[in-house]
Amino acid sequence: MLMRIICFRIPGRLCAASLCLMLLFPSSPAEAANRGGDEFLTGYVASILERDLHWERDSYILKIVNGVATITLFKDDPMRQEAADKQLRAIDGLQRIAIVVKPADAAKPGAVSRFMGITGEGEAFPTGDLFRPLIADPKQPQFFVSLNGFKSSEVRYTMASVGFGETFGMYRFFGSREGNGLQLSVVGGLFAQFNLDSSSSDLINADYTIGIPVTYRYGDNSLRLRLYHQSSHLGDELLLSDNHPERVNLSYEAIELIYSREWRGWRGYGGGEYLIHKEPDDLEPLSAHWGIEYRGSKSLVWNGRPVGGVDMKSLEENDWAIDTSVKVGLEFGHPNPGQRRLRLMAQWYKGFDPYGQFYNNDIEYYGLGLSLGF
Repeated sequence: MLMRIICFRIPGRLCAASLCLMLLFPSSPAEAANRGGDEFLTGYVASILERDLHWERDSYILKIVNGVATITLFKDDPMRQEAADKQLRAIDGLQRIAIVVKPADAAKPGAVSRFMGITGEGEAFPTGDLFRPLIADPKQPQFFVSLNGFKSSEVRYTMASVGFGETFGMYRFFGSREGNGLQLSVVGGLFAQFNLDSSSSDLINADYTIGIPVTYRYGDNSLRLRLYHQSSHLGDELLLSDNHPERVNLSYEAIELIYSREWRGWRGYGGGEYLIHKEPDDLEPLSAHWGIEYRGSKSLVWNGRPVGGVDMKSLEENDWAIDTSVKVGLEFGHPNPGQRRLRLMAQWYKGFDPYGQFYNNDIEYYGLGLSLGF
């Protein structure tokens, strides 16, 4: 199998963190296959159809659910169906094969759809998303709680962070292979921080986000294009305190584009965003965003699989200084997108504050986090 490795020139912090992830979470082809099930069978069956039986990639649709394969043909061809049935019948793990024929006009993709690998079929309110959520991004919408030691040049305290968020699929156009497609969703999130060393555990800041992402997947490649809004609000206790900061009305709309590539449990991604409307007006609009992740398939402790990520952001507003977020831990539950899971993660962040009006404050925090979601 040919493999493409995309190399980025990145600072030593990312290189060191990436090396740590590789040492902690070794991967092998066998583990990737064991992640198997329907995903592995889909790739294996497709390779037989196209390599051994010489089927054109856009001449059929393949879906495998719980070991049951459904192959949709756009033209009736009994000899072709018989050859496929005979060739695929002996595959271990394949429970049943169903071959159906639909008229070309009903399901055959057009020129643009063929280029993107999208069929004419789809479903409303799909489960999960085609672009996997970013493991180490501090602003990935999800349900989480964390406890951290926080420090900046001016203060130190114990900080609790909570988040509430979800991606809700509206409609998905199926790809010609299982797992591929194009999806439109709505995503919302809230991120809040509390000072636990204060007498009333003061709320420091709360960020609210709402967006419309369009996600696309083709094999191990995925893409997220998102238009979203964020507004930030300081906590009442902080505003009433003796050392309250001057309030800045931070609010903006941004467009974001991120591409990712997966390989044997590893994933690299990169992209950026642009602020199309902003307050304060003097905010610089550009930022870059990239990182590396690992999702293990073999249980380590208490049926928990190893997961980890290094997320990097660089904002024009802060002269392109690099903000680094590292999360490493265990994931429990179903690994596939859309299924429920729990993650217990150790985390470390160093850079400019990712939340609220404190975007010019250089900070560092470390601690433990628990997240729930898809």
